[in-house]
Parts: sequence; structure tokens; C-alpha cells
Amino acid sequence: MDKRKVILVTDGDRVAKKAVEIAAANIGGRCISASAGNPTELKGEKIVEMIMKADHDPVVVMVDDKGMKGVGSGEAAMGVILKDEGVEVLGVVAVSSNGRDCNGLEVSCSITKDGRVIEGAVDKYGNDAGAEVICGDTLSILTSKKNLVIVGIGDPGKMDYKDETEKGSPITTRALQEIMLRSGYKH
Repeated sequence: MDKRKVILVTDGDRVAKKAVEIAAANIGGRCISASAGNPTELKGEKIVEMIMKADHDPVVVMVDDKGMKGVGSGEAAMGVILKDEGVEVLGVVAVSSNGRDCNGLEVSCSITKDGRVIEGAVDKYGNDAGAEVICGDTLSILTSKKNLVIVGIGDPGKMDYKDETEKGSPITTRALQEIMLRSGYKH
């Protein structure tokens, strides 16, 4: 049996949920809307169960720690998904925060609020942060995942009104597309 192809998004508040749902539809993917929450309420095992029942790939899943230091519920769920034998995580859309206490996570690239692909990180508003690493509350578990495609973005559905759902969430969509491209995913 083929592994299910999954893209993780490290945000799940109300605005992010709507943006990710639209972006997943834009790429022809399936969104596990129940994985949204601030923080994520579903356990990783339940999310994996839902991934396995999704109509088709790629399956987009939201995980959110609500700013909690250490391993919160979103990060715990992400850990379960990353380890599951039936799942292949194509990549992670790493949502930036403006936290000051940040060890940082190296990104494969980032998408600015203007839709440009840059090699470094962006801030919460989608501006070039002038740094190689992105800060976010649901990212520390990924520091050991060296061969994973990680695409940084600002706040989904926001970014100075450039990613509004009324506009089709173009920046979040672009981040999902970049993961598909860089992971070699074929429909």
C-alpha cells in the first residue's frame, strides 16, 4: 500500500483554518479541517486515522501549540504523524511568529507576502526577516528532520492583507505548491 502524502501547516486558528482550507482546495488536496484549533485538540493518532480515510492526496493537516513553550498539543500530534509508517510527510509550512526566545529552524525557502520565493526566513507579516532561521511555537520538533522540505510563511490568511481568504489565500497556496514541487510530488 502506498503511503499517504501529507503536508503539515503549523497554525490552526480560525483565520488560518479558512486560509488552509482554501489553499488545499486550490492545489487539489484534501484538508483535515478538524485538525485546526488554537491549540490543536485532536491527538496525533486520531489525525492519522482521518488522514487514512481522506479521499485523495495530498492531505493537508494543521497543528498548533498556541504559543506554548516546549512540546504542546500541536507539536505532540505532529510527532505522531511524522513517525507513522503509513504516512509520508512531503513537507511543512512553517508559520513564523515574532517570538524573541527562538532557537530557530532552518527553512528550505520562504514565501514573502508578495509571493516571492526567498532562501531565508520571513517574519509574522511575510516580510523578509533577513535571517536563515524562522521562529515559531510549533517548530522545535522539526530541528532533527534534516531532509524535510520546510517552507516559511507569515500568518496564513493575513500578512498585511496579501493572503486574505477573499483573495483565495495566494501565499498559503504558493507555500503548498512549493512543498509539492520541492518534494517531487506528482499528482
